[in-house]
Amino acid sequence: MTPRRSIVGTLALSRPFASPVRRRVIFGVLIVIAAMLSLFPERYRSAVSVAPSDPSTLGLSGALSQLGAASSVFGNQAAVEITLRVANSKVVRDQVVDKLGLLKRLDTSSRREAHRWLQQQVSIRSMRGGIVQMEVKQRDPKFAEQLIQAYADGVRQRLAVINKQQTDYKRTVLLELVEKAGRDFDAAQAEYDQFRLNTRYSDPRRAIESIGERIPVLQAAIKAKQVELATARKFATDDNMAVQQIIAQIDVLQQQLAQQQALNPSEQNSVGRVVEQSTIARQLERKLTLAQSLYEAYRRYLQGTSVEDLTATANLRVIEPPYVDTTRQFNVSFVALTLLLILFAGAIEFYLLRPPLEARLDAR
Repeated sequence: MTPRRSIVGTLALSRPFASPVRRRVIFGVLIVIAAMLSLFPERYRSAVSVAPSDPSTLGLSGALSQLGAASSVFGNQAAVEITLRVANSKVVRDQVVDKLGLLKRLDTSSRREAHRWLQQQVSIRSMRGGIVQMEVKQRDPKFAEQLIQAYADGVRQRLAVINKQQTDYKRTVLLELVEKAGRDFDAAQAEYDQFRLNTRYSDPRRAIESIGERIPVLQAAIKAKQVELATARKFATDDNMAVQQIIAQIDVLQQQLAQQQALNPSEQNSVGRVVEQSTIARQLERKLTLAQSLYEAYRRYLQGTSVEDLTATANLRVIEPPYVDTTRQFNVSFVALTLLLILFAGAIEFYLLRPPLEARLDAR
């Protein structure tokens, strides 16, 4: 049984390639044609390099944080992925089609065909360092640059729309929160003011503290009067007018001390009343402080949404503006075909120089 020849052997031993001159002329012509097609018609590469930006990269992080604005809608980690998805979105392609009039230029009435053409011609990829590059290869360098510029503008505009939509939603939520926090703040302030009116304390905390400080003052006064009484009794009896006056003063001070040390909250200026009022005062103060803090925080974040509107368009940094590459561009498919023909011609020549044993027997 005769073994099957390889493709190289079949072509090498076929009649068209039997003559060395004819074989080399055929391969030479094919290689020259493929090499010419890899160079002509010349194609021009146009590209733009952009990087997703946030306020921190623009030096605005301090100002925005003070005003309550967020640094980024998407977050730093997802910024590149969001930019890639937006650049490949139908909305951006529609903007490019309308801006450049691609339907007329491509001589088609179908927007779907224009979208397919853009998907095939425009390459969008991410690079190291959080950079997104968009490129296209066309025979017309001016059109290639316009196409890439339209893509960069479309991506920036679409990101700005997304940022503004997010800011509008945030503003709507914050308006509701500010309104509710304002009502809670007013209610807490009214409750605290009513407590001040009921207790007749302009500053409840200070007034309650002063009441609590009276007990050690009264105790010290009683001790001082008792010392004074003991001294007076050394020189006079209890019938003495001065001694009786000191005794009366001690009785009054002891009555005041007993009233202050009473545990019944209904007793005026008693310990029980001070404890009860101080507890209520602290609760009302905490409630008022919390309501005020929430109201001021929500209002600050609401002010930050105005700043976010101003920075919504600052979503892309153009690392390299649209340009036409000066490097000669090759048609990759015809370059590959040229190399394939060269390798195939070399394989046939090598096959004829050192044919296999079966081919030698057939030749005999």
